[in-house]
Amino acid sequence: MKKAVITIATVTIIGIGSTFFTSTASTVGAESLNELQDKQSQIESERSEIKDNLSKAESEIADVLIELEELNEEIAQVEEALQKNEDKLDETNTEISEKEKEIAELEEAIEKRSNILKDRMVSYQKNGGNIGFLDVIFGSKSFGDLVSRVSAITKITDSDTELINQQEEDKKSVGNKLDELTEMQVELEGMQETILAQKEQTVEQKDELKQKEQELIDKKKELQVEDSRLASIEREVRQSIAAKRTPSTASASSSSSNSSSDGNLNTLSKKENKSSTPAKASGSLSTVINAGYQYLGVPYVWGGKTPSGFDCSGFVSWAFAQGGYSVPSSTAALQSTGTKVSYSNIKPGDLVFFNTYKTNGHVGIYIGNGQFIGSQSSYGLSVKSMTSGYWKDHFAGHVRRVVN
Repeated sequence: MKKAVITIATVTIIGIGSTFFTSTASTVGAESLNELQDKQSQIESERSEIKDNLSKAESEIADVLIELEELNEEIAQVEEALQKNEDKLDETNTEISEKEKEIAELEEAIEKRSNILKDRMVSYQKNGGNIGFLDVIFGSKSFGDLVSRVSAITKITDSDTELINQQEEDKKSVGNKLDELTEMQVELEGMQETILAQKEQTVEQKDELKQKEQELIDKKKELQVEDSRLASIEREVRQSIAAKRTPSTASASSSSSNSSSDGNLNTLSKKENKSSTPAKASGSLSTVINAGYQYLGVPYVWGGKTPSGFDCSGFVSWAFAQGGYSVPSSTAALQSTGTKVSYSNIKPGDLVFFNTYKTNGHVGIYIGNGQFIGSQSSYGLSVKSMTSGYWKDHFAGHVRRVVN
């Protein structure tokens, strides 16, 4: 049976999270937008690591449960073997007792017959060896009777001797059987000790696994509590970001993107190839950028296009509609909407595409500072960083500008 190797590195992240975010709730309101966004990124990183550790813990718990099931089967098999061995040992002990009794009875019978023959021989010798035969001769009524009497004496003597010899043979045979049973008894007792030792070892392994299972369950609970705490802090940070991203602020940020603090890009390129242009109504890009903040955390719903649930392209279409712009609600159509621009010229409001399950399989709205807002299948509607982790690895540089 495989040996359980159970490890889970979770204490560090809990310690860091607890130390770093203890006073977050009381300070989020006083921090700048960039500081809040940095804090949000760090919280998301912490939560991502916690979720990884939760996944590992659940996987290890599943492994432990499988091993426990295997051990239970082994224990059942050992107990069955133990019972069979005990039954065989009891049966052997019973046979030994019976053979010992049989030997005792044979020895007693042999001793009695030996004493009878001994007495006869003593009597025969005391009487000169002839008294018995004289009694037989003179006591006979005829010659035929005489012959019969002499023959009977001889047969009786021979019969006693033969019986004693047969009893000795029986005693020897029973003794041999007793030796076999005694040898079997010793072997069965040894087997019993071995089986008991195996059972004890298996039970100890089961106890160790149960302890490991409980440790993992406790660690999982700690991680869930910490994740819940960080989620609460993250909501506060998001609300603070949303509050600071007022339409006027966002508009100013959009109009002065050449000197934006995100430091990503300073020059707008207007020489990119242009394809389909979305139909425009009245509205503002700042409304598009900020529309989703009040719905952060709304779950991902495939094909969803409303605040009750979005998929990635459904959210983009909905957000632009809040600003008065009409854009498609599928990634296939969005990847050719507006004008393609280079990442070096990206600005808030541009569409960013990621190669997930397919090329340009995911889309979001760039909000500045290396971040985008979108509906992610794992987190629902949320703000994510494009400068590290999963989204950095899956961003291929495809950027579309819907509104100039």
